[in-house]
Amino acid sequence: MATKKERIADTAWMKDAFVDVQAELALKLKRAAQSISHAGTHGTVVEDHWIEVFRAYLPNRYQVATGLVIDSLGNRSDQIDIVIFDRHFTPTLLDQQNHRYIPVEAVYAIFESKPHFDKSYMEYAGNKAASVRKLHRTSVPIAHAGGTYAAKPLFPILAGIVAPKSSWADGLGEHFLKHLPTDELERLDCGCALDDGAFDSFDEKLKVVGSEGSLIYFLFRLLSRLQSLGTVPAIDWAAYAAVINR
Repeated sequence: MATKKERIADTAWMKDAFVDVQAELALKLKRAAQSISHAGTHGTVVEDHWIEVFRAYLPNRYQVATGLVIDSLGNRSDQIDIVIFDRHFTPTLLDQQNHRYIPVEAVYAIFESKPHFDKSYMEYAGNKAASVRKLHRTSVPIAHAGGTYAAKPLFPILAGIVAPKSSWADGLGEHFLKHLPTDELERLDCGCALDDGAFDSFDEKLKVVGSEGSLIYFLFRLLSRLQSLGTVPAIDWAAYAAVINR
């Protein structure tokens, strides 16, 4: 029988592999910062790198894109850097020139990609979260061979922030905690600053981890939370159709 030390050694390769993934992403983000001077272009490139990571580690049932979130009343959110949504509930007719409009009912989570964590970016991400959470969501019963499934209750849409680092000297310490939005609409549930660590409040109590392996910790914790949400509610497409006749 393997000793505890041997069992730890057997799994060390996995931790090392995940740490390498984090180092690779950090290098890509650093190169983007060094080689791209235009702020808008740099921001888009960084968003694309984060989107690649989400797509690589989340199951295919989840789609990841940049876009605006809409509701059946004709309201729109602010532009969102990263939207995680159910791929089955977003018709291609809502795609225009790579500019995606996503029904709010299909959304699981949203993230803002920023150069670093600081007071202004945390507030900004919280405002973006509120612009999505305040939208009107529908949920309708689903017919099946034996009758009808009741309309699925709406789950809270997750929101977070990702960045290469924190701007505070204490990383994700006292200053970070002081400026983390906690208002119901603006709340940030999770996030990752590659050089400083990751955080989430999925267990109702805020948990912060250090930088080593923080990316994979963040992704796996997010995946676990997404799984707990189950499927998105069935959209009331009749409500969206009614917009045409208004």
